[in-house]
Amino acid sequence: MAHEHEHEHEHAQSDLDWAELADHLESQAEVFTPLYERAMAWLTGKQTEPGLVVDAGSGPGVLSGLLAEAFPGARVVAVDSSAPLLERARARADRQGHGDRFDTLTGELPSVLDALEYPADLIWASRSLHHLGDQRAAIAGLAARLAPGGTLALVEGGLPSRFLPRDIGIGRPGLQARIDVIEEARFARMRAELPGSVPETEDWAALMRAAGLRPTGSRTFLLDLPAPLPDRVRTHIAAVLTRTRENFATDLDTDDLTTLTRLTDPNDKASVHHRPDVFTLSAHTLHTAARGL
Repeated sequence: MAHEHEHEHEHAQSDLDWAELADHLESQAEVFTPLYERAMAWLTGKQTEPGLVVDAGSGPGVLSGLLAEAFPGARVVAVDSSAPLLERARARADRQGHGDRFDTLTGELPSVLDALEYPADLIWASRSLHHLGDQRAAIAGLAARLAPGGTLALVEGGLPSRFLPRDIGIGRPGLQARIDVIEEARFARMRAELPGSVPETEDWAALMRAAGLRPTGSRTFLLDLPAPLPDRVRTHIAAVLTRTRENFATDLDTDDLTTLTRLTDPNDKASVHHRPDVFTLSAHTLHTAARGL
């Protein structure tokens, strides 16, 4: 599991090889760093300095590094089921200079947290919970590993990303809206096919309250990168749209597939590599709750 696969189209696949996606995951998290930095700044204003921070579903560790920067006195443990991704997280921590207070833990959430030496003061779970079949039980499991007064921070929900205007001058207008419809259907199927899947109303505050926690707030943070974009963000968008074309080839019609091919062709002046109207706008919602003292 890896929380940094922000783009919603990744969520629809339950058989992803996260290690093969490592470069893509890192690129996405780096593009979205301004959003996560604002979310963590808001969190630091609500959280006393923690001793132990757990990044639950850490992937290659980009957000683990941001947590280490946001809480410079804390020990950070990156937790993921993919050992290759955690190797990248460890190397990243060493490069960034906080390897001396950084650990990794490989296994499935939430049971893997039994291996922690002591309860966590902060558990951060960014877009990892929806990969667990029984989300209610998972939240209860995470809550049980919190120290008294500790905080559970869930990043779930928000709005799909937008990169392009509704009418881009090629193909039919509304391409991204049509992709959203396919994504919603695939996401529902992915959730239904997870082991132990349980349908659940996604009222995160209510689910955290049912786990014995006290909700302390929810807030949505924007990533707003207006045109013109730097090349690294254009490259990321091209990679996202390429994966969309590959993953949804059987769901999109011929016209939309042709449009996606043009949008990702670096030799086409209508592609995201060249067009002046490419932007990034996305929203993620952070929900927090505390364990009683």
